Amino acid sequence: MKLGIVGLPNVGKSTLFNALTKAGAESANYAFCTIDPNVGVVPVPDERLDKLAELYNPKKVTHATVEFVDIAGLVKGAANGEGLGNKFLSHIREVDAIVHVVRCFGGSKIIHVEDSVDPARDVETINTELILSDIEMLERQIDKLTKQGKGDKSALADAEVLKKVCAELTKGVCARNVELSESEAELLKTVPLLSGKPVIYCANVSEDDLARPDEENEYYNSLKAYIAGEDAEIISVCAETEAALGDLDEDEQQAYLEDLGVTETGLSKLIKASYALLGLISFLTAGEPEVRAWTIKKGTKAPGAAGKIHTDFERGFIRAEVVPYEVLIEKGSLTACKEAGLVRSEGKEYVMNDGDVVLFRFNV
Repeated sequence: MKLGIVGLPNVGKSTLFNALTKAGAESANYAFCTIDPNVGVVPVPDERLDKLAELYNPKKVTHATVEFVDIAGLVKGAANGEGLGNKFLSHIREVDAIVHVVRCFGGSKIIHVEDSVDPARDVETINTELILSDIEMLERQIDKLTKQGKGDKSALADAEVLKKVCAELTKGVCARNVELSESEAELLKTVPLLSGKPVIYCANVSEDDLARPDEENEYYNSLKAYIAGEDAEIISVCAETEAALGDLDEDEQQAYLEDLGVTETGLSKLIKASYALLGLISFLTAGEPEVRAWTIKKGTKAPGAAGKIHTDFERGFIRAEVVPYEVLIEKGSLTACKEAGLVRSEGKEYVMNDGDVVLFRFNV
């Protein structure tokens, strides 16, 4: 999973990126501090792996990972080359989802490129640049399909779908919010539209507002109202708090969070929102060599999940021996689960569930 962190300059993108990844990306109080995108890979927090490690005492524990890309701040006119321009729009095309960081704190200590804090305006600025870039790409595709359509009626039909999407974009509607049939949506997947990317709005609030942003923070509520109706996730973080947590051990982090009245870190919130937005789940494998989490799409069948481990597992799939994580922890061992008849033997049509602990049987 690859997430691109975007937003206007100076909204806390690089501070948040540093905190999430400990990658040490440069962060400063001036526009375009980030020029080349910084990349950091972060393990997905999963307490289930710790519990399984206690049972199996493995040589290795491997978490699923998320790749974060810190993309330079976009400004009005980026689609026409303003600021750092199209080069940075291209970086967004490579990610699975966008983490749109929006400033939701006041004060004059941090300079705002528009000289005032207005989350709705800031979101509209970024979305407009993505949409303008998408319109340009769609117009090229429509022209190409129209020319092909002289001898290919299906190309003309595809061009009409793209015209429909383009018409909505010109009204300021992001591609992800355009209502399409299943076949139209499949066609649109072949065109890498920036405004079609799934998005998580990440409200960067002050530490004082972190516990109850919807009660305490007018900027957060303004953002929430503006994006209502979008197929998007919204979370609140405090980039400075995340940075402070990075210098603490686990017990100190927990104490710090409790003092703030919150239960989880921004990283945990962001990853949960990402999994929900992208329709992802994790299955688990456990044994003495390794305890590991594997990320798959909801609805993946057992052979496809086996293929995440190795193509041979999918090619020679025989069956999957499955026990839910909660059952395994309750019984205390796989042997106890087998004796109680709680380990299921599943075939090729079995749809994987989050938290399935699996042993795949295969033959090649």
